[in-house]
Amino acid sequence: MLRRNCLIAAAAATVSLAATSAALGDVKVGFLGGFTGPIESLTPPIFEAAKLAASHVNEQGGLLDGQKIEVPSADTGCSDATMSVNGADRLVNSEQVVAIVGALCSGATIAAANNVTIPAGVVTVSPASTSPAITELDDNDVVFRTTSSDAYQGEVLARALRRNGIDEIAITYVNNDYGKGLADAVGNAFEAEGGTVAAKEAHEDGKADYRPEIGSLAATGAETLVVLAYVDGSGQTILRQAIEAGAFKRFAGADGMVGDALIAAGGEGNLEGMILTRPGTPEIPGSEIYRKLATDAGLDPDATFAAQSYDAAFLLALAIEKNGSADREGLAAALREVATAPGEVILPGEWEKAKKLIAEGQDINYEGATGSLEFDDKGDVPGSIEELLIEGSEFKVLGLAE
Repeated sequence: MLRRNCLIAAAAATVSLAATSAALGDVKVGFLGGFTGPIESLTPPIFEAAKLAASHVNEQGGLLDGQKIEVPSADTGCSDATMSVNGADRLVNSEQVVAIVGALCSGATIAAANNVTIPAGVVTVSPASTSPAITELDDNDVVFRTTSSDAYQGEVLARALRRNGIDEIAITYVNNDYGKGLADAVGNAFEAEGGTVAAKEAHEDGKADYRPEIGSLAATGAETLVVLAYVDGSGQTILRQAIEAGAFKRFAGADGMVGDALIAAGGEGNLEGMILTRPGTPEIPGSEIYRKLATDAGLDPDATFAAQSYDAAFLLALAIEKNGSADREGLAAALREVATAPGEVILPGEWEKAKKLIAEGQDINYEGATGSLEFDDKGDVPGSIEELLIEGSEFKVLGLAE
């Protein structure tokens, strides 16, 4: 009987230990991105950057009482509202994530927020959703982003076009929140700069043939076509077919088009001089540190939206530590605290330093890879936009817009 009681006690202790381990288990911060669809070539580096931030936390003491960060992911198909909602639902209700990095495409962020994350009170920080419509979400202060709104990117692209002597443009844009918001911003700014928008027409993503749309735009007589779409979707198809038809002399685009697949689709020399814009990184200590951290990890430090993703993930980790628990409640307020001056400056990778300061009750201020990420009352950051030019088979960064 004594032996049996000892075995029961040992079993009970094992169960108790397992329960404690579960209670102190990994903290999940989800990643919601377009692994399939029109940005499938852009998404992997963005995901890897978020995981890089998590690895820095895990290697320097972990979260809270030593827990590790896990980064479960879900696919949105970029512009598929149903996939976006289902992916967010799985992360929030099955994976039980504390917060989410993402989504990436603006429509995915809006769909997931309205249907899942806002009702559940789950904080999301998008590194890539740029639509001005996100600013107007009734989000109960749980939707943030580390990239700037297209209201600014549109102005930068318009100025770049005018500075290069372009007086008239035709605009084609993917028919969703991202495309429409950016097209309005570019068109309005271009006209304010004294240019003429000969046509501004929406197109549907995922078609095999855009020749009728290209013909309609070319009939206006504009020699420059601005393509506001996705590099792995309608964007590259439109460019390829426009080049084949000889319909335009010059092209321009924005962040959704900046990927190696664009140059491959256009063919050698056919996109020479194409003007593009995307969120950039200023020359600050945080950006230089991130560049080294990413390079040392075998990642491309210049990948579109990757630095913004690192910042989003690292900020969420800091907010969880500041909040003192892996609870969703209180996380938004903690996020604002760790991102806002005054406070001891924390740079990318400095988790051990941040953890110690938070434990001592001191204020911190994360200065990230992409700049000072002080959120306004809508969860937006000022951000920076850089201009690029295609030369031969490469993107040449011309610098940040002033």
